[in-house]
Parts: sequence; C-alpha cells; structure tokens
Amino acid sequence: MAMQRKLGRPTDQRRAMLRNLTTSFLETGKVETTYARAKEVQKLAEKMITLGKKNTLHTRRQALAYITKEDVVTKVFEEIAPKYAERNGGYTRVIKAGPRRGDAAEVAILELV
Repeated sequence: MAMQRKLGRPTDQRRAMLRNLTTSFLETGKVETTYARAKEVQKLAEKMITLGKKNTLHTRRQALAYITKEDVVTKVFEEIAPKYAERNGGYTRVIKAGPRRGDAAEVAILELV
C-alpha cells in the first residue's frame, strides 16, 4: 500500500480535510493550499475524475461515497470527465506559489489542466 502524508493531523481529521479539499477543488476547478496538501488532493481528485470517465452506476456510487456534495459528483461525471476522455491521467497540475506570510509554509495552487 502506498504511503500517505500524515500532514500533522490524526487520521479522522486528515481524511475529513482531504475529502473537503477534494470536493471544493472539483467544485471550483482551482484551490490554493500548502504544497503537501495539494500533492495529496491531486491524487484523490485524479481518481475521482477517472471514476467519472467510466460513468457507471457503481463508479458514481463510489464517487458519492467520497465526495461530500451530490452536485459536485454530477459535475464531475457530466462536465469534467468528458473533457478528459482522450487523456490517460494528468488531469491536474500543482504550481508552487512561494511561502505563506504568516508561517512561511510553502503554498501551492492546484488546478485542472
């Protein structure tokens, strides 16, 4: 099994944070967060888009089990995934945006390609 970043949080808080970040990323198409979080959300968002490309009842239910908003799942399956029908992965990009002012954490912008 692949090793995941711990992100300085207990397991339940980390999973909830990543679910919420993934949902908001797929809803807006762009999110600004720390570099480590962006790399984790990138993995999860690409898996959700890949599920959307298959577009079966089973994959829709799998996406609904992870994404917290029904309208975001609909958006993934009807708008986002068809755009990447000919693409085999690499649906997102992470761009480093420099250090954050408050705590000097490395900030990154995660966006759809």
